[in-house]
Amino acid sequence: MGIKGLQGFVATVCPDVCRTVDLREMAEKHRIDHPDFPPVIVVDAMSCVRYWYTPESWVCGGQWREYLAILEDFIKAFMAAGIKLVFYFDGVVEEKKRDEWIKRRLQNNKEIARIFQFIKTHRKQPGRGMFVVPSALPTFTRFALKSLGQKTVCTLQEADFEVAAYGLQHNCIGILGQDSDYIIYNTCPYFSIEKLRLDRLVTVMYSREDLCRVLGLSLTHLPLFACLLGNDVVPESLLEGFWRKCLVTSPHKNNSYSRRANIILAVANYISRVPCSYSSLKHLKEMLPLGSDKTLLYRGVESYLLPGQQSPWIPPNLRSCQTFSLQEQTAMCQDKEIFQLAKEQHIRSENYTIFNILSSGETECSNSLEDECDTEIPGQALIYRPARQHIYSVLLESGKGGANPLVKEWFVYFGNPLQQPELIQPVQPSVPGGTPNLKTLWFAKGPDVEKQRYSTFLACFHLQDGMEELQALEAPVAGFCCLLAYLMMQVNSLSLEDLNAFVAVILCLKGKSAAQLAGLQLAQVDSRAVHLGAVFVRGLTTLLMANSACGFPFRMDDLMPWEVFDGKLFQEKYQQSHQGCSLEELLEGNESLYAPFHNLKSFIFKACMAQKRTIQSRPRGNGFITGTQQREFNPRFQQTHRSSFVPPYHNQMRGFLWRNPQPQGKK
Repeated sequence: MGIKGLQGFVATVCPDVCRTVDLREMAEKHRIDHPDFPPVIVVDAMSCVRYWYTPESWVCGGQWREYLAILEDFIKAFMAAGIKLVFYFDGVVEEKKRDEWIKRRLQNNKEIARIFQFIKTHRKQPGRGMFVVPSALPTFTRFALKSLGQKTVCTLQEADFEVAAYGLQHNCIGILGQDSDYIIYNTCPYFSIEKLRLDRLVTVMYSREDLCRVLGLSLTHLPLFACLLGNDVVPESLLEGFWRKCLVTSPHKNNSYSRRANIILAVANYISRVPCSYSSLKHLKEMLPLGSDKTLLYRGVESYLLPGQQSPWIPPNLRSCQTFSLQEQTAMCQDKEIFQLAKEQHIRSENYTIFNILSSGETECSNSLEDECDTEIPGQALIYRPARQHIYSVLLESGKGGANPLVKEWFVYFGNPLQQPELIQPVQPSVPGGTPNLKTLWFAKGPDVEKQRYSTFLACFHLQDGMEELQALEAPVAGFCCLLAYLMMQVNSLSLEDLNAFVAVILCLKGKSAAQLAGLQLAQVDSRAVHLGAVFVRGLTTLLMANSACGFPFRMDDLMPWEVFDGKLFQEKYQQSHQGCSLEELLEGNESLYAPFHNLKSFIFKACMAQKRTIQSRPRGNGFITGTQQREFNPRFQQTHRSSFVPPYHNQMRGFLWRNPQPQGKK
């Protein structure tokens, strides 16, 4: 997560460290010097997503088709210059960084509360100064890049280490990202995504050699320098006293600089006078209030040492030999074949969170754009928990004679202080014929197993009785129906108007280009629709988890948001629906959508009725209506939507949404 203030210090105090470079020229030089190896840039994708997401609208749930087109253009620009990209994503939150992760999540909660306050006051999206990435953007970016043919890696440890190691080992022309840790690692050059001009492939390179020259340090000093400034291993709170001592003796103090800039100069001055040796680090350790953990500095320095690298600060016999085999020995899953496949799929970005559960029994979910003041809609973490409990049961094969392991969840939602993980009990889903074991779901072949995969997936969402109807649909629509039916069952405050809006989105989205969706203008933004958009998109990640656990009854590409959702389009349909527009207006005058609209709703009504859930009309007009203002039907909707309330299940799913449309005269 970087060293606080270092990037800004480099830009303002020693701008010579920032060199403008032409990536095309660097690629050409690489081709001359290494004719047998194409030029490669390794991309720290997690630090790039906020720069990639440039669609104007970001609060409504995500402009996914626009975003997909942006990623495609990004890749094409590098391909045109003959540069190969390799994308890395964080696959874990390491235990040593959990406290920092929690701190950031709680800070994000405050930022999100301010965003909702702004939307309610002004009925529009805040300016880019308050920007937060749409919910689940990193997750879907990973699958988007994979679908665009890119090499995409999900890490087994913190991504910055694996990125730096890959860059060094594969002689990459550089790392593209925005994380000051890349100034510290002794690896290939570090390029800024923030400063990148895609049309010219020009950016800023941060030269660690020049930084060392300015500060009077060597490359060997940099890991210790980072630790003494405070990083993810050594907290700043332990360093205040040390900084004060450094400031007193520093000859470089400049009143025109910020305190942080002066601390950086003072710490560099101190380190430059310390001999590079193990005994020096031992002496330094005694100056710091490290408490019971005397190994903190060693671990901090060591965290920057890439494979094959040594440090004079740490004797070779003190290097910790952390291997992945330890994780394998303590894994929740003791079946080596299953564990190995889950690990391989994780690294190749083919599954979602499954490996984390099988290896450590721990999983997390970051912030979502949810309104903590809306008590009618539970946090998405709670809405999807019953489904996750079924998924955990499928993965850990609970209830089959062995122990019932608990899963540790770090899920952000209002009211969760994140002081410790929540311990979640797996719950067996009601699969007709019983839940198949994981070996069957993952390795067996044949039509019977395909049916078992599908029925187990549906059972995770309490839809095991809807298999025949769902299999008749196009796969993205079937996935959408699973999620929407589950959502309507779980959240009693969701109304007929909400259902109409969601169903209209998937029907009207079909055939719309990224440019058409970008051109859609909203007169205002409704805060409740913002919340529902985030909840829905998080639900798609739950579909991905279930799909991964059940042996992929769906292609992952069919469960992606650009197939089934658009934030602005949902805002428009939500507002139209709650203002009582006609069916004709809601479906944009396309009469061929009327039957699919009623049929999809009919399926969801049937699923809800099986769970004793009645969907009521509850129009909110132009603003929020409290729970007391509830009536059964909106009269303006009643005429055009009458057939959607009662009809039995005749002729369902016919036409537009069939996998293989049947000729109209045949029954």
